[in-house]
Amino acid sequence: MDKLARKLQPAEGYFELQMYQEAWDELDQLAEEAQHQPVVLEFRTMIQMNQEKWEGALSSAEALCEGAPDEHSGFIHAAYCLHELGKTEDAKNKLYNGPATLQKDPLYFYNLACYEAQLGETDTARNWLNRACKLDESLETQAQSDPDLQPLWE
Repeated sequence: MDKLARKLQPAEGYFELQMYQEAWDELDQLAEEAQHQPVVLEFRTMIQMNQEKWEGALSSAEALCEGAPDEHSGFIHAAYCLHELGKTEDAKNKLYNGPATLQKDPLYFYNLACYEAQLGETDTARNWLNRACKLDESLETQAQSDPDLQPLWE
């Protein structure tokens, strides 16, 4: 385990206990050079997303996209935040313009399905959902109760 991973352990513990402010405070105690590491930026994004602080989470996710442009998680998080902020078209475009590594993640296709369904593109949404479920069969169950995919069942 590297030095940064050890320093993140208290924050991870607080996060698992849903003590988000305490987790955030632990991250604030990290050295300045650690603040811009992808793992820290993603952690900040996740804390804010769990608190439904979409603007702040979007800012952290965008920093992650800039700091690690070949990593796909920042793009998935940023798109989700945009969608939650009512900017679903922007969310879709964020995913379409992300790195090629996104195409290995079933959440990429699942989220595209959600965004397309919300934008009224149900045929495209079904295609994306089928691709997502081929990569991860458990998403089929989740899709049945996902309000963003409701247009597919109507």
